[in-house]
Amino acid sequence: MKFEDFNFVPSLQEGLDTMGFTKPTPIQQEAIPHILAGKDIIACAQTGTGKTASYLLPLLHKIEEEDKSVIDTLILSPTRELALQIDQQIMGLAYFTGCTSIAVYGGGDGFSYEQQKRSLTDGVNIIVATPGRLIAHLTSGTIELKHLKHLVLDEADRMMDMGFYEDIVRIISYLPEKRQNLLFSATMPPKIRSLSKKILIDPVEVNIAISKPSEGILQQAYLAFDEQKIDLLISILSNAAYKSAIIFASRKEIVKKLNSSLNRKGIKSEAFHSDLDQDAREDIMVRFRGKSLSILIGTDVISRGIDVVGISLVVNYDVPPDPEDYIHRIGRTARAETTGTAITFINDKDQYKFGRIEELIGKEVPKIALPEGFTAGPEYKPSVKIKKNFNQNWKKKKPFKKPNS
Repeated sequence: MKFEDFNFVPSLQEGLDTMGFTKPTPIQQEAIPHILAGKDIIACAQTGTGKTASYLLPLLHKIEEEDKSVIDTLILSPTRELALQIDQQIMGLAYFTGCTSIAVYGGGDGFSYEQQKRSLTDGVNIIVATPGRLIAHLTSGTIELKHLKHLVLDEADRMMDMGFYEDIVRIISYLPEKRQNLLFSATMPPKIRSLSKKILIDPVEVNIAISKPSEGILQQAYLAFDEQKIDLLISILSNAAYKSAIIFASRKEIVKKLNSSLNRKGIKSEAFHSDLDQDAREDIMVRFRGKSLSILIGTDVISRGIDVVGISLVVNYDVPPDPEDYIHRIGRTARAETTGTAITFINDKDQYKFGRIEELIGKEVPKIALPEGFTAGPEYKPSVKIKKNFNQNWKKKKPFKKPNS
């Protein structure tokens, strides 16, 4: 199948041709026809599968055919990084169209808020927003959404994890009842099902490759005590084969400490955390995408907000508490059919958590011997029996019920 088979408007197809996009991914093949047909969708697809374009392309097609003088689409995102990333994709895909968009997010100063306010007042076709900042504009009367036709919830499970459920419900109260709703999530916890029953009408279910790391990722692990981790990380980063790396830690205090330790050893890196202002965060991301910065250190806040091809290494300095977070962390590498390496440090306390990860992905991750000169790390006793060919298929867990009318 080719993108031409969707019969997009010429200006949208021209953008795809210019960027060299010819063949849709599985999620795009599944979702685009239903969105073009006006159906509500509940889609489960992990990051890196092309899900953003799976809803942007049909929505841009619709906007081109309809009234471009009103706000047509609202896309809600859990983080400012993801909101900016989606907005950048809109600018690329819509380059030859007349569609306009704006990313609305908090974290800046009063000037940035006023900039957003002016842009919203002037009018755009697509708003990509984090819930908190959008509510501020809604309550101030900045945005008029009476003509809105499409609502997209992207990374809906992450928004639930971050406590945005009530905010989303409040935002929906400002929207027209008649609209198309698209819910995209990497996982389907109970809160997502509850939310979907509130907002979706007779939805089509799309389920693509849930909770399985890309085959292009070489997964490895080291058994190491906490006091060995920094030296082990420095040893790994000294390998010239890794051109670009992301290091995940559990807390921002660890992120800052790691960054200082690496810089003292002459390894250039940047710490990405919530204490930075928006300008600093954007500057770091620009340099990382531009390859002038090769090592980024952060928490799970960036695990779903970075779409950069060419990241060759992901290091889990700490084992993530949720097995699904492991999938999203290591999914930063081996994107767009490339390959990459994901390395996890397992201390004596995190072995059960890593055992749950191995159960989720259905295989044991090879444990690599510590480099020469290191004393032995802890013995691996995860106490979790790995189920071969494990598949977390939410469609088998609980059937979707149409909401009461």
